[in-house]
Amino acid sequence: MQYNFSNLKTELKKVEEFLGKEYSQLNIGRASPMVLDGVSVESYGARMPLKNVASISIEDPKTLRIAPWDKNQIKDIEKAVNACNLGLSLATDDLGIRVIFPQLTTESRQTLIKVLKEKLEEARITVRREREIVWKDVETKEKEGKLTEDEKFRAKDELQKIIDEVNKNLETNFEKKEREVIG
Repeated sequence: MQYNFSNLKTELKKVEEFLGKEYSQLNIGRASPMVLDGVSVESYGARMPLKNVASISIEDPKTLRIAPWDKNQIKDIEKAVNACNLGLSLATDDLGIRVIFPQLTTESRQTLIKVLKEKLEEARITVRREREIVWKDVETKEKEGKLTEDEKFRAKDELQKIIDEVNKNLETNFEKKEREVIG
């Protein structure tokens, strides 16, 4: 009997997607609607994601346009975006809100790279945790007689290949984002 790694692969895919989502929400000096994904607005007595109360479009490489479907919500949206401390400048007009992405300074680039590394380390820790869970399961199955010793070591090799591949993907994602930040 061979060990089934499908659950591990699913969990590791979630880790990769998590890191990608975290990276996409960081302000790297270029207009990206994904930066506003974490913003929720008080709307008609309930908190709603910004994308549910307004359209978000790219005006130019440094500017987004938020066009609320109900013009009475402009102030609420402005307050919600400011409350998220994303380091963005806002300008309100009769059509909605312009979100201006400031030029990154050397200091802010270094801070951003530090944040990227922290997010990468969080993902790596999760990967290690998942590896430990699977390895303990493999050892348990061997003790119960469900796996032979040879199958246990084959599983260990396969596990390491999967972990190495995921770590390589995480590192590639980090390097790509780091190049974007450096410019």
